[in-house]
Amino acid sequence: MRQGTIKRLPIFVAAVCGLSGTAQAQSDNAVSARESAVLAEMNRVRADPAAYADVLREYRTYFDGRIMRRPGDAVGILTSEGVAAVDEAIAFLERQDPLPPFAASGLLAQAADDHVDEQGPRGALGHASRDGKRAGDRAERRGGGRYVAEAISYGPSEGAEVVRQLIVDDGVPDRGHRDLIFTSEFRYAGVGCGDHARFDHMCAISFGTTATGHYRASSPD
Repeated sequence: MRQGTIKRLPIFVAAVCGLSGTAQAQSDNAVSARESAVLAEMNRVRADPAAYADVLREYRTYFDGRIMRRPGDAVGILTSEGVAAVDEAIAFLERQDPLPPFAASGLLAQAADDHVDEQGPRGALGHASRDGKRAGDRAERRGGGRYVAEAISYGPSEGAEVVRQLIVDDGVPDRGHRDLIFTSEFRYAGVGCGDHARFDHMCAISFGTTATGHYRASSPD
């Protein structure tokens, strides 16, 4: 094993919450560069999953057992599964059909931001806020509906790294975060990113079948 500092990132299962509000477009100047990059990277992967498999093939060359360390990077990351999770993701991507891109939702982004703002300064983890509220509750408080799913990344600072973490889904047996990205019913997404007291960075992603988090059959966008 190569020498150097090793850190371990937390792994959480994606949460799905399962109703009034209006759609709000998310403009580029309303979000950070990282948030825009996360949405763009998810859309790139949905558009051409097989091409992203090649990205992961390069990524797997940075592993030494369960340690992932890029050349010149003294800080290694201890993974749960090593290249096994990467190989499983590659096989999944090669079978996955392309999907339409996520449309940006300002309301879902606000709900995601609310979780980052509440959790980041405390260094807290997981899908529940301090008051026990979850993704659907946060969307409701913004005037939306409860039919919202959420994925959270802790640690990565760049949009591409955030999405890669969620797609490989190391240590998550049901690959719940990856499944959210490739759920065809989810057509809208909102991203919130910020500082995290324990793991430096975090990004929360809210997914919806509509821009407001309402169930499509009961409420229009």
